[in-house]
Amino acid sequence: MARRFRIALRTLWANAYGQDIIEYALMAAAIAVVVAGFLPPALMPTVSTIFSKLGSEFHAS
Repeated sequence: MARRFRIALRTLWANAYGQDIIEYALMAAAIAVVVAGFLPPALMPTVSTIFSKLGSEFHAS
């Protein structure tokens, strides 16, 4: 049992699939937070609408 657990743990540790996607998502989120901090509050609903439309387009395809 312990041997199987070690093999499974080693396999998960070595698996790097999707790591790049997560890193890019974190960078995009950090940039979005910084940009949102500099935008005037009057523009935030417009930006939110743009991101909502983009998100719905990605989910539709």
